[in-house]
Amino acid sequence: MDLIFSDCFRRNEPGAFSEIPDVPLTCSDYMPLADVTSCLEADQPTTESYVHTNAWARTAILNVASSANFSGDGTIAEYATDIWKVQPCPVP
Repeated sequence: MDLIFSDCFRRNEPGAFSEIPDVPLTCSDYMPLADVTSCLEADQPTTESYVHTNAWARTAILNVASSANFSGDGTIAEYATDIWKVQPCPVP
């Protein structure tokens, strides 16, 4: 937020983003910054574990290896069999 207020991103047009910071701070329809503190607190264990490179690498590798269960292809295949009741059609 401080960078936006400081015109860091538009030095040739001071004030170009002057209204943007007011939206998340004053908008009553939604509150995009309401949980910033809790998000940062929840992220703290991740930040701390990143320092331990071997443990972080192991976790990252296991995460990637397990991601196939959540891929778009897996979701489409599940929809096809469970919802649409269709079978795969091999492509020569």
